[in-house]
Amino acid sequence: MNKVNKTIIKYIPNYLDYLEIDQGLAPKSIENYDRFLKKFVGWLDKNGLSNIKPHQLTAEHIYKYKTFLSHSSPVLKKNTQNYYLISLRNLLKYFAEKDITTLPADKIKLLRDKDDRQIKFLKLEQIEKLLLSPALDSESGLRDRAILETLFSAGLRVAELVALDRDQLKITDKTDFLEVVIKGKGGRIRTVYFSPRAIEALRKYLNKRTDMDKALFINYSKKDAQNKSRRLTVRSVENIVKKYVKIAGLPVMTSPHSIRHSYATDLLGSGVDLRLVQEFLGHRNITTTQIYTHITNKQLKDVHQKYHGGSKIRK
Repeated sequence: MNKVNKTIIKYIPNYLDYLEIDQGLAPKSIENYDRFLKKFVGWLDKNGLSNIKPHQLTAEHIYKYKTFLSHSSPVLKKNTQNYYLISLRNLLKYFAEKDITTLPADKIKLLRDKDDRQIKFLKLEQIEKLLLSPALDSESGLRDRAILETLFSAGLRVAELVALDRDQLKITDKTDFLEVVIKGKGGRIRTVYFSPRAIEALRKYLNKRTDMDKALFINYSKKDAQNKSRRLTVRSVENIVKKYVKIAGLPVMTSPHSIRHSYATDLLGSGVDLRLVQEFLGHRNITTTQIYTHITNKQLKDVHQKYHGGSKIRK
């Protein structure tokens, strides 16, 4: 079947294969794309548009689909509606990459909600409070300090943190800087970096370890079976962070991902190029990293006004 006669619906299986093979997305991500696009397919069927071809798609169709999403029952939150729109927008980008004529992807505008939560990040003084909150008189306290320091130093996702093994970190008494290659989201490989203070926290923690478990961060609960790995779970780390957020008196919504946000905004606020921050975070697409820029725009404006020579020239 040639490109002109093939319907949008017929392209979706090929698109999902493309996400797996060319884009390297994880099975769960592909499953989500499939689920989001099925909503659009259902809307097409319901409106007698199941045979619509990519070149026939119009802005009016998109408007009607957005209206359909906003009136769905049960009611969809605006950020959930945006997931459906993003999946469709990315399908249009796929068409463009394959030279299939269709509506430009940028015609699909995402919804804005004045009540949507902005990115949650901590200021450096708040980060310091959090990092210093674990007591260091127990194995679990040393572990928790090392977890917090690692999250902030390397900007890791919590799933990446719990996947770390001890043998990935070659820490000696003389180590003062460390880089580790990890496999991140979607199987993407990147290098993360550990600061001297993170290394010191890890060194103290590992020096107390007498077990043979290969996991970097382990559970000290007595409930763990002897022959079972004691590797911490994502949920365990989330609870650990929640515990110290409370101790440090920080906003209750702070999570491990908030620390990652703080890492990114600290880099951008220090003048690091956005594409370098993209590499540090392991984002496939620069647009994902751009969500942080609104946070630093005010800082950039202040710096420009203070230092740019044009503001000092006499009128």
